[in-house]
Amino acid sequence: MIRALIVDDEEPARLLVRKFLSDFTGIEIVGECEDGFSAAKCINEHRPEMIFLDVQMPKISGFELLEIIEHKPHVIFTTAYDSYAIKAFDENAVDYLLKPFSRERFAEAVRKVMARISNQIDQNYSEVIALAEGKTEILQRIAVKSGSRIEVIPVGGVIFLESEGDYVVIHTKEGRFLKEKTMKYFEQHLDPNTFIRIHRSYIINVNEISRIELFEKESYLIKLKNGAQVKASNAGYKALKEMLNI
Repeated sequence: MIRALIVDDEEPARLLVRKFLSDFTGIEIVGECEDGFSAAKCINEHRPEMIFLDVQMPKISGFELLEIIEHKPHVIFTTAYDSYAIKAFDENAVDYLLKPFSRERFAEAVRKVMARISNQIDQNYSEVIALAEGKTEILQRIAVKSGSRIEVIPVGGVIFLESEGDYVVIHTKEGRFLKEKTMKYFEQHLDPNTFIRIHRSYIINVNEISRIELFEKESYLIKLKNGAQVKASNAGYKALKEMLNI
């Protein structure tokens, strides 16, 4: 028996998936979730082999959910998302159902994933997420895993970001959080009117600057309102001056 989880913020969409799944005797529905928070908890508890996942949901998106879960079920996206994401699904062996979908198309996707499960083919999300993020959209929030909890950080609450190995440290008034992303990713997806990369290791929120001081020849120290001090390279300082019109 294959365990399945339905994740969609719209009840009619969940009901439709449940109705179509009744055609399959080898699948047990272990739960339904209307947001990514409850889905993450349910995935950890029930460890389903298959999930039906909407992309655009409140709190955290389907892609953000895939980033933070440890158990990796096979995913069938149920989405009205645009074609660039569909290409990502096609190229990386993750199936999708473009809303509104037919019973026949649903059955095709389910049989495809069932075959992968029976053949013990592992699910890999990394390329799917990378391709889906290829569309440059301004971040409004950052979802991070903090112990057993999921934290959603509004970007307005970010003071600065710091490179640390394979991770980025996100500094906020509430504390510091690790995110397995690159500085380049945040440089491309944070609002350029608010955030600027002043050094290969730092991106700052310009609204959090309290003072700029000369540190040594061709380098400057940026003092932030929370008391932190970060170094700006010569190029970073020039870009900052231009942004602040000073």
